[in-house]
Amino acid sequence: MQRPGLATEVIDQMTYEHAVQRFREQRIVMPTFAQLADPLAVDGARRADAAQADPDAPDPRNLFRVHWHNAADRRSTTTVPDHLVLPSSLTGIEATIVVALADRFPMIASHKVLAAYACLAPRIVTGQFDPTTQRAVWPSTGNYCRGGVAISRIMGCRGVAVLPEGMSAERFAWLERWVADPADVIRTPGTESNVKEIYDRCAELDREPDTVIFNQFSEFPNHLVHQLATGRALERVMEAVNADRRPLRPFAFVSASGSAGTLGAGDYLREHLGTRTVAVEALECPTMLENGFGSHNIQGIGDKHIPLIHNVMGTDYVVAVSDRVTDRLNVLFNTDAGRAELARRGVPGALIGALPSLGLSSICNIVAAIKLARHAGLGPEDAILTVATDGAAMYASERDRTLREAFGSDFDRVAAGEVLGEMLLGASPDHVLELTDADRRRIFNLGYYTWVEQQGISIEEFEARRSADWWRDLRVLLPTWDALIGEFNARVAGVAVS
Repeated sequence: MQRPGLATEVIDQMTYEHAVQRFREQRIVMPTFAQLADPLAVDGARRADAAQADPDAPDPRNLFRVHWHNAADRRSTTTVPDHLVLPSSLTGIEATIVVALADRFPMIASHKVLAAYACLAPRIVTGQFDPTTQRAVWPSTGNYCRGGVAISRIMGCRGVAVLPEGMSAERFAWLERWVADPADVIRTPGTESNVKEIYDRCAELDREPDTVIFNQFSEFPNHLVHQLATGRALERVMEAVNADRRPLRPFAFVSASGSAGTLGAGDYLREHLGTRTVAVEALECPTMLENGFGSHNIQGIGDKHIPLIHNVMGTDYVVAVSDRVTDRLNVLFNTDAGRAELARRGVPGALIGALPSLGLSSICNIVAAIKLARHAGLGPEDAILTVATDGAAMYASERDRTLREAFGSDFDRVAAGEVLGEMLLGASPDHVLELTDADRRRIFNLGYYTWVEQQGISIEEFEARRSADWWRDLRVLLPTWDALIGEFNARVAGVAVS
């Protein structure tokens, strides 16, 4: 465990002391990984204190909200994470799709803030990041850089976002409000599929002094926090769904790849619920499906490479979804004509009212789940679990663009019916691949070119990731980090640590 993000002891005592002093000055208390996975176990007084903070402010108390148990008001907590159960009137399939809602998370209304915290916290408590002198650089194709900027600001350090220039206007508007300096938002060429351009810019930044790159695609805490916290949250959701009806069989967990962090929940769910893990990508850039390339607009998915933290050998299916589908469903779900057509087709009003919780990659996950259900012949006894990464608020400008370009700004009942019929009720089971061992090896091997040839990962470390035991062994880091967080908090509070 020699990688910087995997240290289990204090590496630099002076850096550690600087962080203690900064956190003491700003009265920052850090939650443990266990507390983020089980926030209801947190001391009631602390939870009550966190409830007083503005969920959209850089308030340190919001660190104790970086979990799946926030209610719709984003202040109170829920026993069961908020979720949607999608009926056949919307999906056109007999199987049930269950969607956990991430727009309840604080600051960025996306669960990527959980990954950002998980990547920075171990560096703080092992003396590998000095918030008084260093800047944290957050490369991203979506919400992770927003989460990183939010966590950086809370922890009293400078956060820098690196993302493609083609991302939605709403993302850049949010970043401009949160960064300390406009120069801390760095736009790289291209859109979702231009990850290498992000890496190249980060390599330049990494040569500058006092800069630390938190690359979500290679930071294993990103995988670990989702394996633990997101996996447990989805297990609780499934238990709650089954408590209200004849029990369903959880067949699969579906998630767009992105950094592959969220896919870590699939490891947990496989062991606890027996599910398959399904990785989703854009049809316009079918990297896993066809070793392909291209460009697309399903914002939040970075591709043309295989993330280092993707447990490829533990993946069962790959599904590709077109951005033509996600763009048009974004219009259907967020226009008067679209909502009227959904109501006419029997979709419950409460569900229609909740559709703004679904952003582009969230819609992608749902469509992929429908395609999987049709491909696998799933019936009314089956369930598919997935997540809504963020909500429609990040994509109003994208919706307006699709309205202009695809519908001439005239999205009426006929257009709404066509979109619903073709892209949900009639979604075909094409571009679904059930992986053989040979397929897994092919996808795994694709990562060599990014990580060994370009990013300098040793061939030994790269190859070790083929083993399921290697991924399970990673988990021993979590209780170690939690103990270090406890010691760090005690030092911040001025309590002697034995």
